[in-house]
Amino acid sequence: MKASVQWVGEETFLVTSESGHRVVMDGNQGATAPSPMEMVLLAAGSCSSVDVVGILKKARQRVDDCRVELSAERAEGPPAVFTRIHMHFIVSGKDVSDKHVERAVRLSADKYCSVSIMLGHSVKVSHDYEVVETD
Repeated sequence: MKASVQWVGEETFLVTSESGHRVVMDGNQGATAPSPMEMVLLAAGSCSSVDVVGILKKARQRVDDCRVELSAERAEGPPAVFTRIHMHFIVSGKDVSDKHVERAVRLSADKYCSVSIMLGHSVKVSHDYEVVETD
């Protein structure tokens, strides 16, 4: 995998992925775009969400929505690495099985989400979930 990062002025950078997608990032604590650390947190949540939705679809669960609320704590001094990340999944749908959601979240956390598993080697990563019934 390859990517490039180009400085575009002040503390703003244009990131281009190998697949050609571009993202703006801001080194000024997220003043004009997400900061690199915010992007790491967003990547962990996105990666886990992809897993959870995919696992639930394979289990033929009628999922209408899946959202993950992320919270993180960072070390006080440099480097201000993440020390804790918590992912709270909110899965909405018709007759969605609590057991299936628990399994999907666990499989993502323990086996599939390369981002959160990688972070888990140095950060305490926790997960929980809730199921919301829809009509």
